[in-house]
Amino acid sequence: MKMIWSIVLLVVVVGVMNVGECWEEPVGNGGDGVIRVGGKVLCQDCTEGWNEWVAGHKPIKGCTVSVTCMDERKRIVYYGRDETDSEGEFEVTINKYIHGKQIKPEACFTRLVSSPDPICNIPTDFAGGKTGVKLGRPTLVYRDMIKHVLGPFYYTTPMCDEPDTNVNDNDNDDDNSYEKEKNY
Repeated sequence: MKMIWSIVLLVVVVGVMNVGECWEEPVGNGGDGVIRVGGKVLCQDCTEGWNEWVAGHKPIKGCTVSVTCMDERKRIVYYGRDETDSEGEFEVTINKYIHGKQIKPEACFTRLVSSPDPICNIPTDFAGGKTGVKLGRPTLVYRDMIKHVLGPFYYTTPMCDEPDTNVNDNDNDDDNSYEKEKNY
């Protein structure tokens, strides 16, 4: 009788292990089933002369760049980030399958998050770095790896930042002295 219960228990354990393996997410080892997003982050100073401004960009080490992927209902299914190295380069690796669902690269976007540089820390929207850029056509497709090379993204100095000139029509400024004088 003990022998029968041992065999039944062994069969149950093996069955549970097999079910557990079915739910396991595919692991990206060296490029199997992954999406890689990479690029560069540079500092562009508008206070320099034209030649220095065009060719004088420098990489920023330690900038944070994020990748956010959404599902068809516009819910976030993946958020990842990376810091740039001394060359200003970043790379985020995403498994193609998360919780059994395939990530669609066209539903992912990349954007600048922060810059550690005390002078060059204003994100620009050049190449979509500030508002975010959607992943489009891949740069490289090899077996189970899709690679997107983006950018370069740029930060600039506060002196180069464009002021917000949008007038908010919803402002109800009750402290308008002209309106007060007009009502008397």
